[in-house]
Amino acid sequence: MNENVLEIKNLSKAFAKNKVLNGINLNIKKGSVMGLMGENGAGKSTMMKCLFGIYARDEGQIFLDGKPVDFKNAKEALENGVAMVHQELNQCLDRTVADNMFLGRYPTKFGVIDEKRMARECNKLFASLGLGVNPNTVMRTMSVSQRQMVEIAKAVSYNAKIIVLDEPTSSLTEPEINKLFAIVRSLKAKGVSFVYISHKMDEIFQICDEISVLRDGNMVFCKPSKETEMEELISAMVGRSLDKRFPDVDNTPGEDYLEIRNLSTKYEPRLEDISFTVKKGEIFGLYGLVGAGRSELLESIFGIRTIATGEIILNGRKLRFNSPRDAMTYNFALVTEERKLNGMFAKATIEFNTVITNLDSYKTAGLLSNKKMRDAANREIKRMHTKCVSADELISSLSGGNQQKVIIGKWMEREPDIFLLDEPTRGIDVGAKYEIYQLIIQMAKEGKTIIVVSSEMPEILGITNRIAVMSNHRLAGIVNTKETDQEALLRLSDKYL
Repeated sequence: MNENVLEIKNLSKAFAKNKVLNGINLNIKKGSVMGLMGENGAGKSTMMKCLFGIYARDEGQIFLDGKPVDFKNAKEALENGVAMVHQELNQCLDRTVADNMFLGRYPTKFGVIDEKRMARECNKLFASLGLGVNPNTVMRTMSVSQRQMVEIAKAVSYNAKIIVLDEPTSSLTEPEINKLFAIVRSLKAKGVSFVYISHKMDEIFQICDEISVLRDGNMVFCKPSKETEMEELISAMVGRSLDKRFPDVDNTPGEDYLEIRNLSTKYEPRLEDISFTVKKGEIFGLYGLVGAGRSELLESIFGIRTIATGEIILNGRKLRFNSPRDAMTYNFALVTEERKLNGMFAKATIEFNTVITNLDSYKTAGLLSNKKMRDAANREIKRMHTKCVSADELISSLSGGNQQKVIIGKWMEREPDIFLLDEPTRGIDVGAKYEIYQLIIQMAKEGKTIIVVSSEMPEILGITNRIAVMSNHRLAGIVNTKETDQEALLRLSDKYL
């Protein structure tokens, strides 16, 4: 009997002259978790889109339970027991949980949608997964993590044989991650298999039975996780050895530069009486559980949210920003957490996304210069090591990590003095992360002031000088990075809960 639920044999895919996948072979056993890793642009998303019929493969075969399959679209894959939970959730936010669960397959009774049956089946499924979700809740009122759990439950409701999880923990707290892992293990015991796509090394070793690595469209590594070393995995991903996960934080912070004094916001979720000072050339971390108010704090500083009371003082001067444009005038920059929602123009080119925040700099005699804009785009592509064909490529065609590089490059063009970074390495591979860490440290050494939000504790401890911890929209404490540890950060993050 074939123990593999899914077999991919000699899969190849090219776009024009760019060969994205080159003879991929991968076997996934029944009731197992396969970790799929690789740098941004390595071909992970393309491989999954070939599996789901979104892309037509050029060569190769796919077998499900030993039988050849050739899905024409994602719906066909889903109906045959192959499901995917995307990192960027695509849900009908103004509809209920039950509506989203049964979208495209509503049960009917006498020609009318049977809402009682929908609620009954939802409750039964949620109970089996240990989820306390009300089927009548409108999706928009739920947190990202709750919506993600609903999406996983929906995949299970199709009696999926194999579920692909794409960066499933990027918006989850530690308890929610543990809950997700408990669900995965429970479904594993029932024979469900998983492809677990993630850049988080610790999670891969914790939940996966085997680990595969794609690099430049080739499958270069496949091994049981228990037989794999961290450095071996990093070397397979980036094609070279990384001596350590974080560069040396060798910047020297100067005098006090940016002060936030007694800041409170007007609308929910309200920030309460937050005060801290950041030095010139300092990397100042913001840590806290999801929902603690970190993003709201950055948005308040940048003029997106309305400040009710308090002051922003820059180099001794009191400021009040009524819009992001005001903040940009004083050389503030903000990289947002949700890049697809509010960080980029998805239907525009790399060049457009690079120059859009700094158009006045690319004018000649009052008119925009195509040459100056193209030079700027190519400059940032080179500086950020962005993997792309040219600056004319649509940003939406890039991998998530390369999209993030374009977004950071856009702000680099303005040469900001204060850089607000909200989860800057979310969904980015280990090699690209290291490059962004180096960039952050170099900017600090050049005298720029950096405030960085991160949910990854090793990261916040690995690249900062000091860390402020948020708890329930209040500041719980500030610690020197070299004098603290993960336990201390967790204690502070629970202070006002």
